[in-house]
Amino acid sequence: MSYIDWIAMLGFIAFVVIYGIVKTRNTKDVDSYIRAGRKTPWWTITLSIMATQASAITFLSTPGQAYVDGMRFVQFYLGLPIAMIILSITAVPIYNKLNVYTAYEYLEKRFDLKNRTLGSVLFLSQRGLAAGFTIYAPALILSVILGWRLDITILIIGFVVILYTTVGGTIAVNKTHIFQMIIITVGMFSAFFMIYVLLPKDISFIDAAYVAGKLGKLNAIDFSFDLNDRYTFWSGIIGGTFLMLSYFGTDQSQVQRYLAGSSIKESRMGLLVNGLVKVPMQFIILFIGAMVFVFYQFVTPPLFFNPVEEHNVKSSVYSGQYHDLENQYKNLNEEKQKQIRQMLGAIHDGNPEQIKRETDEVLNRQQEASLVRGKAIDLIKEANPDADTSDTNYIFISYIVNFLPVGLIGLVLAAILSASMSSTSAELNALASTTVIDIYKRMIKKDGTDEQYLRASKISTVLWGMYAVTFALFASQLGSLVEAVNILGSLVYGTILGIFLVAFYFKKVSGDATFISAIVAELVVLYCYFFTSIPFLWFNVIGCALVVGISIMLNPVVRKVS
Repeated sequence: MSYIDWIAMLGFIAFVVIYGIVKTRNTKDVDSYIRAGRKTPWWTITLSIMATQASAITFLSTPGQAYVDGMRFVQFYLGLPIAMIILSITAVPIYNKLNVYTAYEYLEKRFDLKNRTLGSVLFLSQRGLAAGFTIYAPALILSVILGWRLDITILIIGFVVILYTTVGGTIAVNKTHIFQMIIITVGMFSAFFMIYVLLPKDISFIDAAYVAGKLGKLNAIDFSFDLNDRYTFWSGIIGGTFLMLSYFGTDQSQVQRYLAGSSIKESRMGLLVNGLVKVPMQFIILFIGAMVFVFYQFVTPPLFFNPVEEHNVKSSVYSGQYHDLENQYKNLNEEKQKQIRQMLGAIHDGNPEQIKRETDEVLNRQQEASLVRGKAIDLIKEANPDADTSDTNYIFISYIVNFLPVGLIGLVLAAILSASMSSTSAELNALASTTVIDIYKRMIKKDGTDEQYLRASKISTVLWGMYAVTFALFASQLGSLVEAVNILGSLVYGTILGIFLVAFYFKKVSGDATFISAIVAELVVLYCYFFTSIPFLWFNVIGCALVVGISIMLNPVVRKVS
């Protein structure tokens, strides 16, 4: 990177950290630290919710996901608007009326302490690891692409986030999220715009869309009902709705964003606007990935996008074989470029038979190139059996570093690091809140002063930050990071959502019946994950349905015994 890129990237990050510390250094009480004094307007809630979701994983892995698998991943978010409406009607007024600091306080008010503890422990167990993901993702990829040491990169990112989150709590998170979302938006649209600037002069925006469509990268919606297919309309609208209900209704990292709202109206507006904006936002990010794919149809892409693994195989006894595969790959891509132009010519002429013939030829070249790439991956595995053979996470960052102009590289990298910081700060803030309010204050020190709880919140933030950094230091072999983090969440979100749905809507069901059903449901979800091929989105439906169904059936028996 050039000095200008370094200045652009480090300058913005330093600004965010200093701004967050200076503006929130006088946070004096627990209410301000956890709920920002309940003075947050709806637009800040919206930006903070989006920034919490939009981790670096979103901007590093999602475009790569579209490059490899098309835009099917957008179906993951189809249930989001439905979930926002339901939560605005149900959860927001309940939390507001009870004046809770965490979502899990409500479970004790409705059931008992063991259900509150179970909900908070399930949240802490998965969100602590997820915070590690959001640090590890950018650190891994930036270290590989820019030649930085991975452990040092993780420690730097972790230290910066822990610093301003510990000082200012929720207020710091909310204030820094505003600027982080601005730089994220500017950075992503700049990267998107540059794709069209860098495309050959004879390739228009419409031509690029034709190429993406003909090569299967604009396959956004799939109405087939196939339980073996991870992303379909039905898994998104059903499983996605359950996941989003749980994430936004029971996950403290999101609930804490709208608990800070100045009124029920402001909290509802923040959720509903997020529901309207998030799906188009994800569509655009995936579309950027599809356009990066088109760009690489006219510029020969690397045979493998992870430069570390490429270097390893080129330094091994398989170097000659790998070099031969690179030449084959280059020749096939040059042939494919010619076929693509012929296909576009047929499209412009409007000749259906010729369009089909030329498209089939392009797809054949694509298949041949994929076979060569598969052989290259086999060689990488031969050279190093422990090699990471998934390079999805490196595709977009490779495009940024190798093709964007000076200055813009630093801007986009600042956007990616900002996304990591925004998501991690919200997670650490929520982990600390849950630890102090649901564990420390409720079960360890019930009669502490506000000052003691504030101090405990800051200490807890540091400790959870250290936990996340430790996990990030040892995480590896994760595949597509955007999938990995959502799989992790799906292992517990269904169970947590089931507990809350019973609490909201089944007033006659007891805490004992709910607690037993939640334990059973979680064991079944873990069994499905380890021993079946059921796509992860359905875990949310399975876990939730089991908690609700079993608790209703078990309730009369439990009441009779007790």
